[in-house]
Amino acid sequence: MALLQNKIDFVAIISAKNANPNGDPLNGNRPRITDSGFGEISDVCLKRKIRNRLMEMGEPILVQSEDNKLDGFGSLSERVGANRELSAILEKKNDKNTDKSIDIKGAFTAKACEAWLDVRSFGQVFAFKGAKSGEGVSIGIRGPVTVQSAFSIDEAEIESIQITKSVNNEPGEKKGSDTMGLKHRVSFGLYVLKGSINVQLAEKTGFSTEDAHKIRQAVLEMFANDASSARPEGSMMLHTLYWFEHNSKLGQYAPARVHDSIVIKKKNGVDIPKSFDDYDISVSPLDGLTPQVFTN
Repeated sequence: MALLQNKIDFVAIISAKNANPNGDPLNGNRPRITDSGFGEISDVCLKRKIRNRLMEMGEPILVQSEDNKLDGFGSLSERVGANRELSAILEKKNDKNTDKSIDIKGAFTAKACEAWLDVRSFGQVFAFKGAKSGEGVSIGIRGPVTVQSAFSIDEAEIESIQITKSVNNEPGEKKGSDTMGLKHRVSFGLYVLKGSINVQLAEKTGFSTEDAHKIRQAVLEMFANDASSARPEGSMMLHTLYWFEHNSKLGQYAPARVHDSIVIKKKNGVDIPKSFDDYDISVSPLDGLTPQVFTN
């Protein structure tokens, strides 16, 4: 596979309708909002969805969630330990007779990036404790793919409904109608995701042009098979992905300028947007750089 040669920036337009895009566990699982009241979907949440789609595409992924893992490993250290080549490298690291001139970190990084697509894409911190002092591992890998948190264009309007008990937990228990909790959702919000792929870091992790296409496809399918009680089927949608491929390693323009070239405004006469169609979206021209546009 050919290593990535040209810088990539991308922007995705996402809508949420009667859904909780990303609950905040420190705030009663209400949809995340900024101090200014704008909706937010964290970068961690977005990368989890991308990893899930990559797994469904058959790609090897290191960071698998507990409720969606394809193997029997309960931790990252177990998954790493099951890789014979990585285990052999760690044995050399912990062997006092190993030649100190051997680049253990470099060898470990190369094999980890080769083994898992998410590692060579997003990077990873390998920090595992050893059974004896000095037998642990602490290696950091910087990945070329960066995904920012997605923020809503307008302030988020959050609705809350009460949910009540409908069945008994135990035999003989008296069912009551007491309120059991609250369920929160965004009535409608249009979110913007921004990201980039750095060529210099791609060279270090072995990230290829083919890998970039896989990331692009995973972003496009981000909300496939992602339905839940908080996000009913069809309530989250990625409408448009703008994919900018520069003609050089450094890029023709700064990422911020590329991201800001996507201009989103409410249509004339629209006070409170209720759908994607209530917005006008345009691309400010950048000389020599035209995005590929993908829609769902």
